Amino acid sequence: MTTTLRPIEPLQHAADGTRSRRYQVCVNSRPVGGIHLGTRPDPGSTAARILDLRIDEPDRRRGRATVAALAAEEVARGWGCRRIEVSVPAGAEPALRLTQALGYVLRNRGMSKALGDTPPELPEGSRGRPMTEAEYGPWKEAGLEGYAQDWITRGMPEAEAYAKAALDYERCLPQGVASANNLCSVLEHDGTRVGTLWLWLSEDRAFVYDVEADAAHRGRGHGRTLMLLAEAQAMAAGKPVIALNVFAGNFRAECLYESLGYETTAYHLSKPLL
Repeated sequence: MTTTLRPIEPLQHAADGTRSRRYQVCVNSRPVGGIHLGTRPDPGSTAARILDLRIDEPDRRRGRATVAALAAEEVARGWGCRRIEVSVPAGAEPALRLTQALGYVLRNRGMSKALGDTPPELPEGSRGRPMTEAEYGPWKEAGLEGYAQDWITRGMPEAEAYAKAALDYERCLPQGVASANNLCSVLEHDGTRVGTLWLWLSEDRAFVYDVEADAAHRGRGHGRTLMLLAEAQAMAAGKPVIALNVFAGNFRAECLYESLGYETTAYHLSKPLL
């Protein structure tokens, strides 16, 4: 039997420069599912993304999804893409096993936590305060570099990684520390600065974009205190959920988040297209 992809719409071109197309997954011309392939919107990006892949129940567990994913890689190569990405919801173990068997490598995972009604108390001597304009510039510069390096380490081309970092910061913080729906904070302990926190507030949740204990004060529990500060700020803003992304291999951060009750919501994987 032959598994193929049959386009069911013209190639779509969005205003942000991305392309996408939907296909039927067919076996001997018989539709058995669908796949939606697109490209990453970041400037200069050479990444494709499998946005959706499903196989109808009667045809599952027969290798249809494997062949469809491999066929999508060929389409992506034809688009000039150099890597392909996919996100797998937590709990979708068969899909996660499939992607890993096909050579996709975990890049990062999303985590979230439902918040209660009582904000957590910070340890004695610790307090959060707004970041000043003078502190913002050096903090942003260091953040841009670290963020870009995180992507480079996980296979993103250097130029693309720096372009993505610059765009993400500009998009999220267009007015610096005064940007709407963003809280840039400094954590102090006994009057000494020990770390920083960047929290974004959406309609239904808060998102930790960046959290970091200062190098000279690591290993003293300030990372946990920063996360408690994030939860307190989220609850003060009336958000019922707090979420974040953690890069694969950051075991210390993963252990911290899990100890605080965060649960994985999605796995984000990528694969080079050779």
